[in-house]
Amino acid sequence: MVRIVLTLHKILVAIDRSAIGEQVLQEALPLAKVAGAEIMLLHVLSPEESTCPQLLPSTSLLGGYTELTTIGVENFRSRWEQYANECLEMLQSYLDEATAAGVKAQFHQVVGSPGRTICDCAATWNADTIVMGRRGLSELSELFVGSVSNYVVHHALCSVWIVRS
Repeated sequence: MVRIVLTLHKILVAIDRSAIGEQVLQEALPLAKVAGAEIMLLHVLSPEESTCPQLLPSTSLLGGYTELTTIGVENFRSRWEQYANECLEMLQSYLDEATAAGVKAQFHQVVGSPGRTICDCAATWNADTIVMGRRGLSELSELFVGSVSNYVVHHALCSVWIVRS
């Protein structure tokens, strides 16, 4: 009989609003429960996330230069605030789910570059491992856009568990 001992005390669960976000949580909860670990649900507000509002400047009639109008900026600010609040609601829902499963949990939402922010938060919180999803970008897309999971795997100071879609 093989006995596996998990020495995980803190698991950072990096999630976004994509379809894989729920799957990442469903993979992390049993791991945390078996290990008796605490989890931190982390969401990074970033323009790189597909559901994030974008600031699209209007085109000026004079010379084709772009300009940002006060109305455009206010509209963006309003959409960004709504986006941030919706993400907080998602985190609260996931926190409730973790608590109901008997896992000690907290959440954190921060603005930043996803890869770097995930690594920084994991280091600051002294996470033993990071659980996160992988979008499954094509090689060409990954070359131009970059991969958050690839960045984290190569820069995190702790182990990283990747959940594939």
